[in-house]
Amino acid sequence: MKDKYQEQVDSNNHLSQLASVGQIAAGIAHEVRNPLTAVKGFLQLLEHENKSDYISIAQSELDNALTTLNNLLQVSKPDQEEEEMQSFFITVELESILNLFQDKLYRIHVVTQFKDTDNMFYGKKNQFKKAFFNLIKNAIESIEGKGTLTISHLATRDELIVRIKDTGVGIPAEKLTLLGTPFYTTKDHGTGMGLTQVFSVIYQHGGKIIVDSEEKKGTTFTIRLPKQYIPQKRGVKRLELDVEERSTIKDFFIANRDKFEKGLLSEAINVRDKIEEIHTMGNINLLNNAHKLAMFVVEEHEHELISFAKQEGVAWAKYSLTIAFKLEWVQAIRRTLWDFLYNYKLATNSNTSLEEFFTLEKNINQLIDQFMNYFFISYTKYKDDLLYSQRKLVENLSVPIIPISSNICILPLIGQIDHNRVATIEDKVISEIGNSHIQTLIIDFSGVADMESEVIRSLLNLINGIAMMGCKTVLTGLRGEIIKKVIHLGIKLDQAADFKGTLQFALKDYLAVNIT
Repeated sequence: MKDKYQEQVDSNNHLSQLASVGQIAAGIAHEVRNPLTAVKGFLQLLEHENKSDYISIAQSELDNALTTLNNLLQVSKPDQEEEEMQSFFITVELESILNLFQDKLYRIHVVTQFKDTDNMFYGKKNQFKKAFFNLIKNAIESIEGKGTLTISHLATRDELIVRIKDTGVGIPAEKLTLLGTPFYTTKDHGTGMGLTQVFSVIYQHGGKIIVDSEEKKGTTFTIRLPKQYIPQKRGVKRLELDVEERSTIKDFFIANRDKFEKGLLSEAINVRDKIEEIHTMGNINLLNNAHKLAMFVVEEHEHELISFAKQEGVAWAKYSLTIAFKLEWVQAIRRTLWDFLYNYKLATNSNTSLEEFFTLEKNINQLIDQFMNYFFISYTKYKDDLLYSQRKLVENLSVPIIPISSNICILPLIGQIDHNRVATIEDKVISEIGNSHIQTLIIDFSGVADMESEVIRSLLNLINGIAMMGCKTVLTGLRGEIIKKVIHLGIKLDQAADFKGTLQFALKDYLAVNIT
């Protein structure tokens, strides 16, 4: 029996995949920056050379950047692609899409198993065609050499089911949960936006996706769509609440705490099953915190709300909790707040004027938005500080200055040395010599195979600087490739450094011990 991993990804779980703010931001920066950098370069060339080729290349790169941004916009705000809902036969669209790949199918055996083809689906046809196109394209591209692509369609009483199965390279089990995340891809060249569009379209229509994959054996995408899916527009709910005619809004919320929780959980369908998990991971009580936020909002305690937002930001960042859950949770609090305020007005026979109503709406929305703003500022700052400290740790580990006596230290260099690492070495060495009063620094290059000429020049300049601080440099383990480049550069270091063949010889001479 094959060891298969089956992840039933629905709209609840997929929100967590879209929550990686750092990954999405990095993806946007990479996918858009590269073509824009190319455009900038060609525009600079046009200042000196009037070649039409430069204009066409720059135009092509701009189109790539705009396509990336447009794809992301359609996924994040799918309603902006204004397409009317219509009835269509899924099997007809699948067959038409297969015809687009005739030039790819000469090496692939295609099997179609279409049943219940007279069942129509009501939705946005063009978005579905694009989704099925992406799935079939990915399946074909995953097959190295010969293989089989199987596409099936059937109907149950409540659902339409489409399966797209390939005998391709498969997907590692630990990577399955990342499928559909913007800019995550298993391909060498790709943005991951194709699968993001697929997941988004299916979920917009109330469907589910099951991914079954095994490395070197293939992948199956199963799409389950409800036959009668009609998007529901949400209105304000009338609730059975406990309220006295002259009770304050604070008293009203306190008296209906349980019903507030019930309403909140009905709104936050993706988070409610994660409440215990989040409490276990980060000791965060979502329900208690929801009541706290609601009271800060209705009582307009702005200062307390901001402080609470900052605390929450640190807590969620510290334990790397999924941001999408926080977004949904706060938006659910916002919607539940409005339901309660509406029912409070009905119960207390409040004759609120139109101006008072819009003022209340503005204040509530501003406070909720302010909470989210400070939450994300705090969350991002914590993450940035963590990344900075980790980067400094890595930098220190890449320049390990090891004391072997009161005034002699060793700096063993290993791996590739580029301009950034030279700058780190310079900062660390100069600082350590000044702070520790090092008189002899032994720099061992036995772990460095080669370096660029400009990097060598920078290191030699650093050695001259070390001498200016009254510290003697001893270089060991220099390889022939590096020596040739030093000779080619024409730089003499006789006065600034001593040279030893190996680190052992240097230690023997400078510590007067016999190292074997």
